[in-house]
Amino acid sequence: MPARRFAAAFLALLACATSARALELQLATDSLHDEEATQARAAMHEVARALPRHWADALGAVRVEWRDDLPADVHGRARGDRILLRRALLADADGHAARAALVHELAHLYDRSAAGGLSRDPRLLDLAGWQDAPLRPWRTRNRFTDRSPDLYELESPAEFVAVNLEYYLLDDSYPCRRPQLARHFDAAFGEPRAHAPCPPGLPFVQFDATATPSAPLLELDPARVYAVDYLLAEGNERPMSRWGHSMLRLVVCAPGRAPGPDCRLDLDWHLVLSFRAFVDDVQVSSWRGLTGSYPSRLFLLPLAQVVEEYTKVELRGLRSIPLRLHPEEVATLLQRAARLHWSYDGRYYFIGNNCAVETARLLADGVPGLHAADLMSITPGGLLRRLDAAGVVDASVLDDRDRAIRQGYYFPPASARYQAMFDVARAALELPQRDVREWLALPAGDRAAVFGAAGLRASAALLLLEEAALRRLQLEARDVLKRHMPDVARDEAGGLLAIEDLLTRPAQLAPDGYGLPQPAERRAIGPEATALAARWQGQRDALFAQARGWLPADRQAALEAVEGNVAVLGSRLRELHRAAGGLELPGH
Repeated sequence: MPARRFAAAFLALLACATSARALELQLATDSLHDEEATQARAAMHEVARALPRHWADALGAVRVEWRDDLPADVHGRARGDRILLRRALLADADGHAARAALVHELAHLYDRSAAGGLSRDPRLLDLAGWQDAPLRPWRTRNRFTDRSPDLYELESPAEFVAVNLEYYLLDDSYPCRRPQLARHFDAAFGEPRAHAPCPPGLPFVQFDATATPSAPLLELDPARVYAVDYLLAEGNERPMSRWGHSMLRLVVCAPGRAPGPDCRLDLDWHLVLSFRAFVDDVQVSSWRGLTGSYPSRLFLLPLAQVVEEYTKVELRGLRSIPLRLHPEEVATLLQRAARLHWSYDGRYYFIGNNCAVETARLLADGVPGLHAADLMSITPGGLLRRLDAAGVVDASVLDDRDRAIRQGYYFPPASARYQAMFDVARAALELPQRDVREWLALPAGDRAAVFGAAGLRASAALLLLEEAALRRLQLEARDVLKRHMPDVARDEAGGLLAIEDLLTRPAQLAPDGYGLPQPAERRAIGPEATALAARWQGQRDALFAQARGWLPADRQAALEAVEGNVAVLGSRLRELHRAAGGLELPGH
């Protein structure tokens, strides 16, 4: 056969084969009355018209039967080239229930076909919530339990695909509620589905334990995020902090500033994504941390709060290392973070599912280009090394420590500043102690004995050190209370933790709907979150006011002595400043 005739014959056979494989829904009308048959045909017609071409072509002829003998909790079943559906669904006035059940079973047939296999796609499994875990060969349980369209999606990857394809096909808001999954299905079918524009901004509930009550519901515009840094808190001697802590810093531009390098100067607007164990009881237990009894949640925090917490309270340095991400990659990363924030209720393990593991997953799942990179590590330092090996980070910003501090790539622990202040006081007062640790180890009264001889500069240095000593004593007092809080206080502390639970697992504020909250839901969440934040601060202040009385007598005395030192030095500093002809200093 000449080549031209062979090609024509082959194309004709291919056309016949394609035609034979095209979807043909065949209705079994035996048990249906006329109205039900009409409803069934309408549902089949609308679904067939809506199916993506790739999906429809994978199925061929499918017989659809509406039955009365399915189990009570089953809407449909797919068997070979037959779909069995609950007949009662045809009574639904708008036909949605019938269409949803039909799409669900057609999704199972497609998934089982040679062209399908979505439920076996590793990328989809990651996006869905069946994720890789370090130190073991099997995937995790799916912990994306909040704001689910139907918890049946968590039954298995196959049911996840079927449930989500229902909503992908029948709910116009699906691309805005689950944008990553919508894009994945678009790519699988080779034809993006048209949809209305999504609302601007990604919703987060920001939990700021240091600020006055404000509106916690934040709508973060990815276009305002100039860069994302890997933020590493250095370790210290405490067992739970020995290996450091992994976070992501969002370099958010101030209003009115065009995205660019100058956004790094807008520190007041920068935010931090931090996976933390939500300690939902008064007493912190290392055993519970090892066995996964604490929830793992994604917090959105102001950078200023994080810097204060690590550098001044815990005396740990912070390294902020830029990630090489394009703007579209930043946008998909933030979409993934938003989904985790609203849907994920994980378990925190100090070893197997800690901050490093969670951050590595967020980066791999949120940035398509990083999915194939081997980022999984159980330590924050290990994750940094893997990011460096993958060419994702620019660690050169830390080569010059002084420049890194000036440019905001390194936040040094306050211990270095405290030592510098002690050196000032030591030189002026000829103190015998060699370093700041020895000085702060003295009883507060012994330190106070030299205050009268201190000049303006030395008094300012000593005041900073006394404030640091007070901050450390307050931290130690909180630890003591966590372990030895009297029964009368536990109910009050439990009430405070209940509010924190709502603010750090925001899906509880929006029980209706699924995925990312849409505008109407956000309007309802905002006032409730603001009221809860105000209530939380009021209860916290009342609890702190009472807590002093629950401490052992020696702890109370130590706090009072250091507070007295701070007051004395503040007063002396103001007097010396006036004597030197300066302006009045504000009180401490």
